[in-house]
Amino acid sequence: MMNVPFVSFNVMHKEIEEKMLDAFKRVYENNWFIQGKECEEFEKEFAEYCGASYCVGCGNGLDALYLLLRAYGIGEGDEVIVPSNTYIATALAVSYTGAKPVFVEPFIETFNINPSLIEQAVNDKTKAIMAVHLYGQPARMDEIKAIAKKYDLKVIEDSAQAHGALYKGTKTGNLGDAAGFSFYPGKNLGALGDGGAIVTNDKELADKCRAIGNYGSDYKYHHIYKGNNSRLDEVQAALLRIKLKELDKWNKRRNEIAKKYIEGIHNEQVILPVTEPDMTHVYHIFGIRCDRRDELEKHLNENGIGTNKHYPIPIHLQGAYSELGIPEGTLPIAEKISVTELSIPMYYGMTEEEIDYVIEKINAF
Repeated sequence: MMNVPFVSFNVMHKEIEEKMLDAFKRVYENNWFIQGKECEEFEKEFAEYCGASYCVGCGNGLDALYLLLRAYGIGEGDEVIVPSNTYIATALAVSYTGAKPVFVEPFIETFNINPSLIEQAVNDKTKAIMAVHLYGQPARMDEIKAIAKKYDLKVIEDSAQAHGALYKGTKTGNLGDAAGFSFYPGKNLGALGDGGAIVTNDKELADKCRAIGNYGSDYKYHHIYKGNNSRLDEVQAALLRIKLKELDKWNKRRNEIAKKYIEGIHNEQVILPVTEPDMTHVYHIFGIRCDRRDELEKHLNENGIGTNKHYPIPIHLQGAYSELGIPEGTLPIAEKISVTELSIPMYYGMTEEEIDYVIEKINAF
């Protein structure tokens, strides 16, 4: 029996070990750990990578979204449209401002928000649409932006899972009014701890986000907002600068693995993910669906293959959002995904033998 973990950083980190240690040593010897040159350089490099003008490093992906909403003045009495199928951080960012998340169903084939259902959720309280590029595939941004323009809404990209993904040739982070990224270790571009960033072409917005994330201060001991503390530290910024140079290579390998899965998995019980035209998926997650999901997971785990479920309880059925009073059955597509989605191994460093083994065991189910 072969053991194939759900995720492994071994090969990735071994290849860049010397450069990573040099970057850490550089920060260590410089004795400057917050708001220094490394963060400043990473912000420039990541903004350029995304094709945008400004990047603001922050503590994590949730903070990136929250800071954006705060900077746009969204709060008590407002509503923000979010997908019904996403990680809870998307909704939490809205809740932290005092606004209300309003859930809109996804396409079951791509897991991303269905723009044709957005308009019916818009009312005079709606202030923004949170477009999540789930699992590494961009949402249908042209349709989303057309609705936003019609109703004068902001479009914020939740790009936590889509570093380097392309929509009609344009990278995520440069598709809406602004974007929030996560650098959680497991992301395609992952730090060795928590980290996040805001990307935008709006200088005023970037400056405001930076101030709010720095105790509301635009310069030392001068506080213009009731801010919080959310900053990307020098160590993580230095390490992310090394990893950013490798990101396209890592994403290319993810696509090669995905292609093998799509061509090789032929079990009629398994539904494969769909990549839409004009999209370049970066496969943060390779999510299959199966009506016997739990049995399939048990079968794979017993054969040494690691799996995960994204996400087994939809947000509207979580205790944290019980006050919204959304009963089971109200959002059937998110609920269907929650009981059928299974994520299989997908990471840079997988061998051909490991990929073939995963395919073989799925087909044998």
